[in-house]
Formats: sequence, C-alpha cells, structure tokens
Amino acid sequence: MKVCVLGLGYVGLPTAAVLAKSGHDVLGVDINKNVVNTINSGNIHIYEPDLDVLIKLAVENKKLKASMIPDKSDVYLIVVPTPLSKHKEPDMKYVNQVIYSVIPHLSKDSLLILESTSPVGSTKNIQETIKKFRPDLFNDDGTSKFCLAHCPERVLPGNVIVELIENDRVVGGIDKKSTMKAKEFYKTFVKGKIYCTDSKTAEMTKLVENAYRDVNIAFANELSMICDKNDIDVLELIKLANKHPRVNILKPGAGVGGHCIAVDPWFIVSQNKEKSKIIKVAREINDNKTFWVVDKILEKSKNNNKIVCCLGLSYKQDIDDIRESPGIKIANKLIENLGIDRVICCEPHLEKLEGLNLYSLNYAIKHADILVFCVPHKEFKNLNKKLLNEKVVIDVCGTFEG
Repeated sequence: MKVCVLGLGYVGLPTAAVLAKSGHDVLGVDINKNVVNTINSGNIHIYEPDLDVLIKLAVENKKLKASMIPDKSDVYLIVVPTPLSKHKEPDMKYVNQVIYSVIPHLSKDSLLILESTSPVGSTKNIQETIKKFRPDLFNDDGTSKFCLAHCPERVLPGNVIVELIENDRVVGGIDKKSTMKAKEFYKTFVKGKIYCTDSKTAEMTKLVENAYRDVNIAFANELSMICDKNDIDVLELIKLANKHPRVNILKPGAGVGGHCIAVDPWFIVSQNKEKSKIIKVAREINDNKTFWVVDKILEKSKNNNKIVCCLGLSYKQDIDDIRESPGIKIANKLIENLGIDRVICCEPHLEKLEGLNLYSLNYAIKHADILVFCVPHKEFKNLNKKLLNEKVVIDVCGTFEG
C-alpha cells in the first residue's frame, strides 16, 4: 500500500521506517523543510537506536520519500504532536492542520488513522470536519464511505523500533468497517495482538494508561518528600515495602517528563473537571516535585558561591528527548535564583541547548561543587566514585543505587 505518514518526529519517523521495511511505499510529511531535506538525504534528525540504518535503506530502496505536502495514498497516518495550552487544555491545532491538508486527497477507499494522543471524541470530530468539506464521501444516512479510526501509539523512546512491531495495539474505528480495515493494516507490520473497540474507547485507553502511571509515580514522589521530612531513606523503605507480594512502589524522581505521562492526564481532567480529582492531584504532585528538588539544591548552594551542575537534561535515561524535562526545569529555576554563571549542565545526548551552558562530563565533574543527577544516563553510572568524594552529590533519580 501507499502510506502517508503525517508528522516525522519521535514516533512518526520510526513508524515510517518500519512501514517501509515492511514493504509499503511511504510518503513522510513534515512542515519543517530541514527535516524533509535531512530524511531525503538518507539521514535522521532525532536519535533512536537503529533508526539511522532503517532510514538510509528505505531512502536508497525508494520505499521512503519525505515531503512538505501530502499526496494521494491508500492510508493516511496522523502522528503529530498534541501539546497542552497554557491553561492545561489539549491543543489540537497540528491535528487540524493535517486534516485540512489531506481532505482534498481522500477517496471512498481511503483509510485515515489518528495515532496522535487526543481527547475523547476527537476521531468523531474529524469525521464531522471532513463532512463539511467533502459531503461526497458520505452516504445519504450520514455514514462515511471512507474508513476512519484511532490507534494510539504506545512506544518507549530508546526502544521505539522494537515496540512498534512487538507491542499490542488498540484500534477503534468510527464504525465496524473502519475498525477491521485499520486492524488489517496494522497486521502488515505489528506482531503483537491487535484489540478492537470503538474510537472513543481507544482514545480513552491511551489517556488512562498514562494517567495510571502518573498516579503511581505521584505516590512514590509524595512518599519521598514525606521520608525526607522524617529522615528516612526512601529507597530503602520502598525496597522493604515491595517485599510484600502485592505491593510494587515505583522509584521517586525529580518529576515527570515526556510528551505522554506529563501531558495525557490533563486531557482527562479538561473534559471531566469534577470527576478527575485523583488524576489532577497526581499531576500537581509530580509537577511540584521538580520545584521541591530545586529548593533542596538551593539550601546547599545559595549562600556559598558554589557551582552547581545539572547532569541529565533529557526527560529519561539514554535518549535525547527533552520534552517536559524536569532536568531542564530544574536548571532554569537554578539559573533564576543563582545566576547563569553558577549553573552548568551536562547532557551527553545533546550538543547544544538554547539558554543553557552544556559542558562535557569531565569538565562538569572537575569544575562543579554540587552535582545534581537528574537522569541516570549510563555515562553517569560508569563514573569513578572517587571523583565524587569531594563533591556534594544530589542524586534525585537513583543513579548510584546499589
């Protein structure tokens, strides 16, 4: 099939690569000209293990081409960001832009799939939008001639290629025909099980998955603050509590980052303000944990002119994704309080980052007085512990646990 992947970011580009490897003819669409040119040259603009090899082969074999505009295809896959507004409401502007761009290319045989995380009802709203501009694609009873479904992505950065193929998927169409057609499409490259439902349930499934994880992380983060007040080692406490056969407390950290867990719960809250009390409080706990960490750092650094280094600015270990990163928030808040001359940063997976001074790991260890480990990158775990003996070490992510 000819597949048009709309959005070539951390999920869209690996998806395009896997589809091309599976034999489909893939047109990848992105509004960033540099991204398009980079991909057409056989290179990548993001880091993901094995992605560079797949993209190079796909381009060389003419199975993948990038463009700034879509073209007529059998399948349209929407994989664009759905950020939050400043009022914690879902911002669907990128999805809407994509819909308007593909409407002229749709036919009664088209399959349109929304993979972007979206509020409940978004797939049905897309159907109504298309109906306004293309009434020819609808039957007299209002049903669609084309197929439309939602299939949320559920991949982990750093292991995206494997998980796109191996993970189970949930597919929900606007009708049974759409659900089954989407299922058959995913079966061309997914080895995991494919579960069928309706579009609203599929949309809510992704939101609930990440809200569940957020609530569990919030419990661990709240526990860490309680333990700090009571002079208890929270990691030791969790290790002992988890000896219970029905207890599995997660490790606390500096907050929650990434586009999913830090964002998706707000989609539920925005549509269910009176009913989503636990989800909302959990989100607030995890956001506030970041600034609690900042206060702890300031206690050790504010009045002694010591240099503070934040180590790890991606939102999780061993990747370059900085979306909603607690480490970046910590660094910026420290600069706000201490001044940019007293705050340095180390992120092995990035060469530069606007507004922050990035240095090598060796430089950071040598020149900083206070080392704040925000993310447990493998480079940090391999450090010679003797180098840290004369430093103040604040390990907020369990880098050196064990």
